[in-house]
Amino acid sequence: MRPTLQVRLSQHLALTPQLQQSIRLLQLSTLELHQEVEQMLASNPLLETDEEFDAPLPTATQERLTEREEREERVAQTESEAPPGDAPAGEEMRAEEFGTTERDDWENGTEGDDFDGIRETPGSAASSSGDDDERPETEAPSESLQDVLRAQIPGMNLSAVDRAALLALIESLNEDGYLEDPLEELVAAILGEEADAEQREELLDRFKVALKWLQSMEPSGVGARDLSECLELQLRTLPRSPEQALAVVVCRRHLDLLAKRDWRRLMSLTGADEELLRDAQSLIAGLEPKPGRRYAQSDNRPVIPDVIVQKAGRNFRVSINPDVLPKLRINELYAQALRATRGGVSNSPLGGQLQEARWFIKNIQQRFDTIQRVSEAIVERQRGFFTHGELAMKPLVLREIADELGLHESTISRVTTAKYMATPWGTFELKYFFGSSLSTEAGGNASSTAVRALIKQFIAAEDATSPLSDSQLSTMLGEQGITVARRTVAKYREALKLAPANLRKSR
Repeated sequence: MRPTLQVRLSQHLALTPQLQQSIRLLQLSTLELHQEVEQMLASNPLLETDEEFDAPLPTATQERLTEREEREERVAQTESEAPPGDAPAGEEMRAEEFGTTERDDWENGTEGDDFDGIRETPGSAASSSGDDDERPETEAPSESLQDVLRAQIPGMNLSAVDRAALLALIESLNEDGYLEDPLEELVAAILGEEADAEQREELLDRFKVALKWLQSMEPSGVGARDLSECLELQLRTLPRSPEQALAVVVCRRHLDLLAKRDWRRLMSLTGADEELLRDAQSLIAGLEPKPGRRYAQSDNRPVIPDVIVQKAGRNFRVSINPDVLPKLRINELYAQALRATRGGVSNSPLGGQLQEARWFIKNIQQRFDTIQRVSEAIVERQRGFFTHGELAMKPLVLREIADELGLHESTISRVTTAKYMATPWGTFELKYFFGSSLSTEAGGNASSTAVRALIKQFIAAEDATSPLSDSQLSTMLGEQGITVARRTVAKYREALKLAPANLRKSR
């Protein structure tokens, strides 16, 4: 095959490092953005915060200035030529690959996602750069479940071997306080395949004794192998009574029937009357199914909104939350020193970092400008929500906002993910305001978000002794002029984390 030269014309999109950085900053959450700012401040001496240098700088001696410049030059030599995290300037990407990964998922709004408005995501306005003893009031508990259990061991009269076995079981607990691994597997993991049967049997006996000690510790129910055992352990710490004894039997043998509220079969199998069964159910309902939940090391920090919407007469004012807006500027001392060097900025080792700092500040501003524009468009489209609440939510998909602002759908997706808006009705993720449309008898459209709110309202007002089924909810929505199938009602109810009718039924 002979090699030949060919000339071909084609169009493609080349992403410069500046554009790549702009895209990356746009999709970051508030916490991730501030972490990015902290990293940039640490790596680029030409970038500084406004708060740090509000007061005029004193005149430094020539010796001190020289030492500082030498130190920064050493930092500059270790930095790469391209901005951190960016690809080389010559890197190219085809236009159809640019920002289209989320389009299909967002074609019909937010179907399939959480609809609770706020997710449990970090929303701190700044990274923890202060002292270690300065902790937010909502920080997770400092002690883990394992710490609490280990602290109880000194008060127990255990031999060294039993103490070691108990510590091994404590370390094997999951975050809910359950012992998921069978004791035989723990024995095999410790002894390996070379141990003989006698050694395995001896260690297994030690673990069985240690398990009894573990299940007697606080919190009650810890060390259980399943939910039934967890509830039974807690019930045995309660005073003896007929309902307590019946609750133990139900938890041990008939927990599935209790979950289904199958009272007739429960009465037949246990020989108890309905009143006693109801009392036993109330006793079981007051137990903790996850004993380790209170010690879970979860992030409980509050969400900091990126956008604030306030009532202004008959309209609504949309503004960026100043607490999440980084206040950055170019270090003028270094910038002037660079301009004064022979050959100017271009020949200085710090010239590339000066350009990088300018790009970063510009991209940060562009990020918040885009969030502002998208938020204003959302508020304008969903004016009914801001006035009357979620029942007045209108159908809205990403394409509508993208067409209105002249942006790509993937850009709108990046803006609305992990960005939050404070409204008169609470704080919501921007993607909460998007939802597919459902047809109505009048020929109009209703938002799926509004339909979910209506279902939630119907269930909240139902008779607890005769809860509404999904078919009845579908019929009630039809009476409101909204055509919704029973399966769709079930999907929306599950998205709202509401139990089916048989599990909502009470006396």
